[in-house]
Amino acid sequence: MIKKFVFIGDTNSINIELIAKSHQILKKKVKYILIGNIEDLSKYLIKISSNLRINEIYDPIKFQNYKKDFLNIFNISHISKIKYKNLLNQINLSNFLSQKSKIDLVTMPINKSIFKKKIDFVGMTEHLGSLNKKKTHMLMHGDKFSIIPITTHINLKNVNNFIKIKSLTSKLNLILSELKTKIHVFKFTKIKFLCVNPHCGENNTLGYEDNIIKNCLLKFNNITGPYAADSAFNNIETGTLYISMYHDQALIPFKIINKKSVNLTIGLDYRRFSPTHGTAADIKYKNLADNTSYIECMKF
Repeated sequence: MIKKFVFIGDTNSINIELIAKSHQILKKKVKYILIGNIEDLSKYLIKISSNLRINEIYDPIKFQNYKKDFLNIFNISHISKIKYKNLLNQINLSNFLSQKSKIDLVTMPINKSIFKKKIDFVGMTEHLGSLNKKKTHMLMHGDKFSIIPITTHINLKNVNNFIKIKSLTSKLNLILSELKTKIHVFKFTKIKFLCVNPHCGENNTLGYEDNIIKNCLLKFNNITGPYAADSAFNNIETGTLYISMYHDQALIPFKIINKKSVNLTIGLDYRRFSPTHGTAADIKYKNLADNTSYIECMKF
């Protein structure tokens, strides 16, 4: 049976609702332990009128005292009255457990802004890379196609700083290497790189960036392109991986076209998944949340 750790994430969210409504579906297929604060979990379950019982786990790596009909949790006591410090501590301990055991980690959404106001925090993908001293990338896998953005949560004006043949070649070599590892679970029939400018720069009249990308791709026989982004998704072949220079260029069509999706961090020594949505705090406690992406995270 598959084993997973699930970091509860921000409780000002739909996270625990998703976990609770998915338990009956998952309990026969997955053994999973929640990582978070047991009091926060209990209070949330009361607010959504859940009948699920809680079982505290004391040795998560060995899954001792695991009860499939309960929500099993490894309790992490709060270390501060400041929210982001407690969440950061839970993230770090979740990473430690998965790093030590090589058990998959599913991280539920957090509100990054509460971190960014206090510390240098780009996102979970980057933070886990820093913790493990690894270069990580976000791979969004969908039922229609998948994407990897070269840059993630940065200001759009800074994207061009990453369009250099040496650095781009290094990143692509790293991505291709990671896609071959045993940790990676998805197979791709084609890999296509998107142009960064409209119409691929219109013969350099809109900039030279796409020429740089084109020259870089000459080094790779398994990555084609660059393709104009406004037409690249017209005729999608299942199993295609698109690589983009910036976040929204690929994420917008990805989220519109794919019905099922999951986020996988590549570059770590263990598998880290996360749902492809945010905290959705505006609909918490309302039983409106869609658990499709969470279920996808748990089935691989």
